[in-house]
Amino acid sequence: MASISAGGVGLSWRSKLSQRQRQRQRPSSPSCLSRIEMTVSVEKKKKFTLQKSEEIFNAAKDLMPGGVNSPVRAFKSVGGQPIIFDSVKGSHMWDVDGNEYIDYIGSWGPAIIGHANDKVLAALVETMKKGTSFGAPCYLENVLAEMVISAVPSIEMVRFVNSGTEACMSVLRLARAFTGRQKFIKFEGCYHGHADPFLIKAGSGVATLGLPDSPGVPKAATSDTLTSPYNDISTVENLFKTHKGEIAAVILEPVVGNSGFIIPKPEFLNSLRKITKENNALLIFDEVMTGFRLAYGGAQEYFGITPDLTTLGKIIGGGLPVGAYGGRREIMEMVAPAGSMYQAGTLSGNPLAMTAGIHTLKRLQEAGSYEYLDKITGELTQGILDSGKKAGHEMCGGYISGMFGFFFTNGPVNSFDDAKKSDSAKFAKFYRGMLEEGVYFAPSQFEAGFTSLAHTSEDIRRTIAAAEKVFRQI
Repeated sequence: MASISAGGVGLSWRSKLSQRQRQRQRPSSPSCLSRIEMTVSVEKKKKFTLQKSEEIFNAAKDLMPGGVNSPVRAFKSVGGQPIIFDSVKGSHMWDVDGNEYIDYIGSWGPAIIGHANDKVLAALVETMKKGTSFGAPCYLENVLAEMVISAVPSIEMVRFVNSGTEACMSVLRLARAFTGRQKFIKFEGCYHGHADPFLIKAGSGVATLGLPDSPGVPKAATSDTLTSPYNDISTVENLFKTHKGEIAAVILEPVVGNSGFIIPKPEFLNSLRKITKENNALLIFDEVMTGFRLAYGGAQEYFGITPDLTTLGKIIGGGLPVGAYGGRREIMEMVAPAGSMYQAGTLSGNPLAMTAGIHTLKRLQEAGSYEYLDKITGELTQGILDSGKKAGHEMCGGYISGMFGFFFTNGPVNSFDDAKKSDSAKFAKFYRGMLEEGVYFAPSQFEAGFTSLAHTSEDIRRTIAAAEKVFRQI
């Protein structure tokens, strides 16, 4: 098992980190205890350094664009040195320099039961013995499909893919095929992956890096993309009047996680449901972030609004690459080979991702899971906001279940334009200060945060104490 979960293959300092972790797990014999005490005393004096991270990142810049494989990881908006991680477990992460962090990214959401969960890892080991990819049907697809269909109110049939981007790209094609229309509405600051039609007023890394609509996207690919501010129902109504009979769908994050954490106003989602029905258009919830996180049935269960189609990702792969889209049977039966709307993927439904998803969802089904997430996330969010305001900073924020966010502005923040009023320079100072205190948030003001079932009350207490210290310093 140790060899399976070990990261950092080929890194000379990995053995030192593994030795330190093993020491923590050994029985407390007198000789062992003295060694542990020596280790702790040394670590208390250890200066926060990212020397090895810097060496690796500098080498990476010659190998990969910007030195990363996803833009937000480059720390462009917060400054300083990107961190190269070596291992994760539970609610904690360790970098190649031996620094330990309480993690509030959770691999951008999927680690809802904690990193490297023992039961998930054990199940993956058994699955790997049978093979890592078939490129053919496997029974595990049925199992996870049944779990998703039984959980998510809108889904009567589901198709697994390999990423949230792929899910959103596919669901838009399906909506157009089903309605025979081309135009669709998205909301400013909502991110639905990097497919061409969605890279208009997108959030996430586009907002973080301050990029314009991406070069390389042809005008024809976005000519049917209509946009509205989030939480602005009047603009949506006007778009339907202006483009009567032309709009295939409305797609949105029911709770925005890619402009920071922004919740819908009362009746916003209900109004969207009403307008789309009146205009024979489809309502699509992008629940790549919110699915199985706000509630077991996602945001649609939490708010009691059932869309026509839903995209999923993150959690249903338990940390492995996966995505999905699903909805009403009559719509989904248009997908090939049942219907004529083509979409395919060699690794879709691969046994490893299915296994990790199955065992992650099983853990979430245990009694009290979402109550616990709500409790610790509420304590964390309120503690950070109270500490910031006490230190004289303008702040606002909120949470639902295991998803949260905060802004350096009085607020309220109801849209991406509101989010952009946040003091991003102050966030950058806060972010770097928290890193040195051993707390890892998303390196962007425009990303939500995530808790997990592995976070403890002690994690929350330490995080709030660190925040109090950093707030005083900035």
